[in-house]
Amino acid sequence: MNLESKPSTAIPAGEPFDSGLFRSGLKINHLRLILAIDDHRRISAAADSLGISQPAASRMLAEIEAIVKAPICARVARGVELTPYGEALARRARTIFLELREAAREINELKTGSGGSVSLGSVTGPALNLAVPAIRQVSTAYPGIEINVQIDNSNVLTRELLAARHDFVVGRIPDDLNPRLFNLVEIGSENVCLIVREGHPLLDKASASADDLPGYDWVFQPPGTLLRRAVEDSFVSAGVRLPATVINTSSIILTLSIVRNTNAIAPVALDVAKLVAANGTQAGEIRILPTEFPIRIKPYGLITAEGRALPPSAKLLYDLILKQSRA
Repeated sequence: MNLESKPSTAIPAGEPFDSGLFRSGLKINHLRLILAIDDHRRISAAADSLGISQPAASRMLAEIEAIVKAPICARVARGVELTPYGEALARRARTIFLELREAAREINELKTGSGGSVSLGSVTGPALNLAVPAIRQVSTAYPGIEINVQIDNSNVLTRELLAARHDFVVGRIPDDLNPRLFNLVEIGSENVCLIVREGHPLLDKASASADDLPGYDWVFQPPGTLLRRAVEDSFVSAGVRLPATVINTSSIILTLSIVRNTNAIAPVALDVAKLVAANGTQAGEIRILPTEFPIRIKPYGLITAEGRALPPSAKLLYDLILKQSRA
């Protein structure tokens, strides 16, 4: 056997294995704080997400800046933003946490003999018509595989992707995130409609106009989400005031419950509305409200993090969803 045919990756005796930053005292918790600040853009919100106090977060931030010997974040009108030094540290920190997650996944697969695991995030409509059929194919072909799915809006999912909690996402890149952080392959468009309860007063009309809508309560996704903005843009384009009473939730179950028991109106993906309206249970007491105006939302796609390769199990599901979208 030629032992010299493969370069050695061993660390020479006596040579430290860690970088200058770790030798200087940088800790994993410091990196978690940097990522939390990058995600939330406020020290208080970053501290809350980590379960620590704001003074503790501020002390940790001061420790990081002392170690790096450079300012990590700067105050802006609505909170803080990372400096170029902080952005560089955050970018590398995400890679570190991703590699740790992949190491844990690989070790678990070796221990259990399972077929691997995948973490997927998806907005609701594509989850029903693309992800579910692909998941069924993967589960049938590879019974040992573990698939984790989060259904939420794109604002949440893309941030989870950046935090290395998902392998890939089916959704849209929010306007407030740098598109260079992602790779996007557009795979489809999603129709949006309005839903109301069976017997809603507006169902007496052939179709509702924009003027009919502001007088009712509305159930919206949280402010800043793409579906919410698409509906609000429709109101603005029609020259109609926005609804006065709004309930904000990202839960489709809560949305359906409120709509079924009140005169509230909610925008949802057409595929979701059709599934619910065709159901014979109490949830099926939901009806699609015909309208005189369209609600347009930009196409969705398969989103991965720039510079991050998909593990084999995730690549398999990714390819099946892509194939399903083009069938």
